[in-house]
Amino acid sequence: MPHVPRAFGPMAALAATFALLGAPAQAAVPAPQVGIASFDQLAKPLPLPYDTTADADRAVTEARQRAIARHKLLLIDLGGNWCLDCRILAGTIETPRLKAWVEAHYEVVTVDVGRFDKNGQIAERYGIKGRLQGVPSVLVVEPRSNRLINQGHTAALADARSMSPQALADWLAGWVS
Repeated sequence: MPHVPRAFGPMAALAATFALLGAPAQAAVPAPQVGIASFDQLAKPLPLPYDTTADADRAVTEARQRAIARHKLLLIDLGGNWCLDCRILAGTIETPRLKAWVEAHYEVVTVDVGRFDKNGQIAERYGIKGRLQGVPSVLVVEPRSNRLINQGHTAALADARSMSPQALADWLAGWVS
């Protein structure tokens, strides 16, 4: 068996996290320190981030236009209020340090997918055919070209509760250049 050197330290841990979650190995813009060690420390009740009556096509179009005007990435969060992982993502993004960081780098739009029976056209627009692999499905889009940046990694946060709050923040930072 060949010798495989072991990496130590926080940068090695960050690279390992990115590798497991399908994010680029090196974040060009580091994530802030979230300030909580566990999702148990999130404000309760957790947010219900999805407007079940919203016009998703219009919401995404408007968010994309804002992203272009503000020179940010577009983050499309596909999920449902019934989903614990979706609510954990929303609650983590609402932590003060991460909220300010996300607002500086992303234009965020949430899209209710019901029980996988609504607004499938949004995912299809970005090349995701058929049923989503899980929720939340997070689409990171370069708004000028309308190109999906995180192709193949959109469902990486569908098991957010198995991550740490900092790992979630690091994943979001992994797509920002």
